[in-house]
Amino acid sequence: MTDTPAKQLPHLVFGGELISLDSTEFRDLEKLDMVGIYPNYASAHAAWKAKAQSTVDNAHMRYFIVHLHRLLDPTSA
Repeated sequence: MTDTPAKQLPHLVFGGELISLDSTEFRDLEKLDMVGIYPNYASAHAAWKAKAQSTVDNAHMRYFIVHLHRLLDPTSA
């Protein structure tokens, strides 16, 4: 049996403080928290969850997962 590497599906996790709870506009783009780029959704979700839970005391702080692989190859979505 041959070990074939998994297809790369990069995901970006980032967050920041929102101006309002009902929008996705950030208070200060200079202060965005770029958590990292991950090779798959599962690892990105784990990083997102950890960061989101660590900022639970600030209701305006939000973290997001961006499916970079969909931006790089829109036909694969």
